[in-house]
Formats: sequence, C-alpha cells, structure tokens
Amino acid sequence: MNIYFACSITGGRDFESVYQAIIAELLADGHTVPTAHLADSGVTALEAIVSPREVYERDVAWIRDCEALVAEVSTPSHGVGYEVAYALSIGKPALCIFHAGQPVSKMLTGNSHPCIQVNSYQNSKDAVEIIRSFLLQV
Repeated sequence: MNIYFACSITGGRDFESVYQAIIAELLADGHTVPTAHLADSGVTALEAIVSPREVYERDVAWIRDCEALVAEVSTPSHGVGYEVAYALSIGKPALCIFHAGQPVSKMLTGNSHPCIQVNSYQNSKDAVEIIRSFLLQV
C-alpha cells in the first residue's frame, strides 16, 4: 500500500525515534512510503535545500497518489495539519496518532469526518500496532 507519513519537521523532533520505528515497520511490511526520509535525523538540512513551492507541489502530489495518510501529531505542526486536512478534503483515509498525555488540537480530536481516526499510543510498538490495525480497514 502507498502510505503518506506526516510528522513534524520544523515544529520539533522530540518524537523522531517514534517516526523512525514507524517507518522501519511500514517498509518491513512491504508498504511504499514516499515520505520515509522525514524520519531521518538529517531531514531538516535535507528539506532546507528544497524550495517551498517544490515541497508543496511534491507533497500534495504524494498525498493525491497515496491510499492512506498516517500522521504522528504529538508535536504541533502547521504542515502536518494542512496535510491531514488536504487528505480528508480529497477523501483519503487519515490516521492521526499521538503519544498519550500530549496535548492535541481539538480540530483533530473533535473531527467527525468519516475518513479520520485519532488515537493515542503508549510507545512506538503500540503506535505501529495502531497503524497496522488502521491499514487493515483501508
């Protein structure tokens, strides 16, 4: 399955190890993840050389081409919020996961759109299991 993974880049990287665990498992499960590089420790420098227009056009195209969007939303991010909303606007199933205890926008937790699921997780293993369960429904 082609999965768009969204996570914070400029907003903070406190959950980078979770991003990396998620990507490793999605790839090991045989999924295509065009945004796998977002989990890399050097992503900030890598993305800094790409123009804002290129990032927008690339990412919107990847969302259009994906079968589902998975977003780690523990760290607030304008970009991730936009990506989730865009995916929903074009009918893509979206899963938003966050570390239990982290405050998350009510725009996500209160969203009743039929294509969105929002779940908390305890650790990276738990996050991966939530994602796998979501993907079985897609």
